[in-house]
Amino acid sequence: MAGYCPKTQLHKNNLDIQTIKQRFGIIGTDSKLERAIFTAMQVAPTDISVLIMGESGTGKEVFSQIIHQLSPRHKNGGKFIAVNCGAIPEGTIDSELFGHEKGSFTGAAEKRVGYFEAVNGGSIFLDEIGEMPLTTQARLLRVLETGEYIKVGSSKPEKTDVRVIAASNINFDEAINKGKFREDLFYRLNTVVIHIPALRQRPNDIPLLFRKFASDFAEKYRTEPIRLDDAAQELLKSHSWQGNVRQLKNVVEQISVLEKNKLLQGDQLLQYLPLPRVGSQVPMLNSTSSAQNEFSERDILFKFLFEMKKDLNELKNVVKEIVQQQNIPISHPNFADEIIITPPQNPTNIASGYTITSAHKHLDIQDLEETLSLHEREKQAIESALKKYNGKRKNAALELGISERTLYRKINEYNLENEISK
Repeated sequence: MAGYCPKTQLHKNNLDIQTIKQRFGIIGTDSKLERAIFTAMQVAPTDISVLIMGESGTGKEVFSQIIHQLSPRHKNGGKFIAVNCGAIPEGTIDSELFGHEKGSFTGAAEKRVGYFEAVNGGSIFLDEIGEMPLTTQARLLRVLETGEYIKVGSSKPEKTDVRVIAASNINFDEAINKGKFREDLFYRLNTVVIHIPALRQRPNDIPLLFRKFASDFAEKYRTEPIRLDDAAQELLKSHSWQGNVRQLKNVVEQISVLEKNKLLQGDQLLQYLPLPRVGSQVPMLNSTSSAQNEFSERDILFKFLFEMKKDLNELKNVVKEIVQQQNIPISHPNFADEIIITPPQNPTNIASGYTITSAHKHLDIQDLEETLSLHEREKQAIESALKKYNGKRKNAALELGISERTLYRKINEYNLENEISK
């Protein structure tokens, strides 16, 4: 959008972006987020259809509320209704949207008013429109083009004046090519598109949201708000957040209830962050990008870090047993606290060169049978997945929770071509 400046551009109703944020509870300063708000403000006074694109949990319905409440329809008393198209069974969605006549089908004991009739003069938000059946898509297209619809079981056209705001997280090009979405309807909805950024695409906003949620839950549960140390904050910002703001809020509530220590450290936070779902497919607006591949790899590394922490604790217990077997004297009954494990200088080979020191004796362990290298663990995980699926990259990638493109690059990096079936 040429000439866009979120800090200086004002809406014609003298509402600026900061006011909109406060009014609708939007938190963040990311430029992509503010561009989306600005676009919603600009299209609100018009009657054109709007398509809101974004992953699940990014707050698409909030933007539909912005568009409606800043519109003349709202000022004139027009109603607003939000409909989740994916939650309505295919056999009843036409009746829900357009109404039906008495006796039009089994169970239709009386006449029903549909949403397009009920909100005449207002706005309707069609969430998950990509899940709408093709027959219903044809009915919706007629409403958008002529303002007319026909109730189920009737042959009489009805008039309605409803503004349609749609939202989806699907790849429309792919859906159209597969015959799951009408191309003419897509272009009719696609007049103005608002892109809501995923949470991982605005990492600097994540600590702001965390603090807001922590404050809210502290007030709700009458406790002190959770705070993060530097390591926990960096971990929070680097997590993929597949469920976006909704997922972050759930994690903060869980921590607020369970943690007694209100200053959260990185290793504590890691226990609350969900591992990437096996075979998870985060909805995409476009084809897989290198940035999202990077997040997939990072999720795997965090998983290995958590496992490595457990391995270090086990190593500490093993050393304790060895020292006790060798009758090394100790001065304090809590011997585990007297053991200091110092990692080697070379971070790529943390398996060798560990120095273990107790209060009374110094031990050098040059070779550990079980390697703790992140790279080695990643290589082992990839090898195991390839063997499990007889070298089939697609299945192995689903098992690891990464893209096939990332797996192919890792295979070349670790020289694992022999694990792939011919």
